Amino acid sequence: MTYSIIARDKISGAFGVATATGGPAVGALVPHARAGLGALATQGYTNPFYAYDGLAMLAQGKAAQAIVDSLTQADAGREKRQLIVIDTEGQCAGWTGKALSPNAGMILGDGFAIAGNLLTAENVLAAMEAGFLARPADALADRMMAAMQSGFQAGGDKRGTFSAALKVVTDQLYPAIDIRIDRSETAIGDLTHLLDEVRNGDYGDFVAGLPRR
Repeated sequence: MTYSIIARDKISGAFGVATATGGPAVGALVPHARAGLGALATQGYTNPFYAYDGLAMLAQGKAAQAIVDSLTQADAGREKRQLIVIDTEGQCAGWTGKALSPNAGMILGDGFAIAGNLLTAENVLAAMEAGFLARPADALADRMMAAMQSGFQAGGDKRGTFSAALKVVTDQLYPAIDIRIDRSETAIGDLTHLLDEVRNGDYGDFVAGLPRR
């Protein structure tokens, strides 16, 4: 039902999550990140508690694989879930339940993870990986949007793509970027345009002037 990427910028230490789905409001429950700790995406038949418990475990210093194991083993509905986690060190782990739709899977890379279910084809995930890796010198947000655009162009969600979201955390408690398109026939394109708007002009200046700790 959803395709997502989580990643860590090796230079800045920023973490990000980008996601899209065939339903509305994907940004409400799927993408989660915390500055200096890590990020995760909980999808499929989403278990929202994966996010809150997973972030708490990251704060305790637990590794990605230990978090995935703990969350899924405690969940009787785990075979309907999909989860990817990246920890403070950039290590990734994930889970794809056996009861999810065909064309469900994940890619665990070096400092990034990609997952999707109810995809039009298995090559959606490979296309996302190629899009992300093709722009190694770009900002994390741009690399993640390149992955999402590539996944969408490869077919994306079997039902279509009608909502999308992007979250990036850097060195502050509040996110550097937290944007979403809750319902649109052109969700990926709209999110790309919105990313440009929030980083430039008056709003970009506003965010740059926020208090920092």
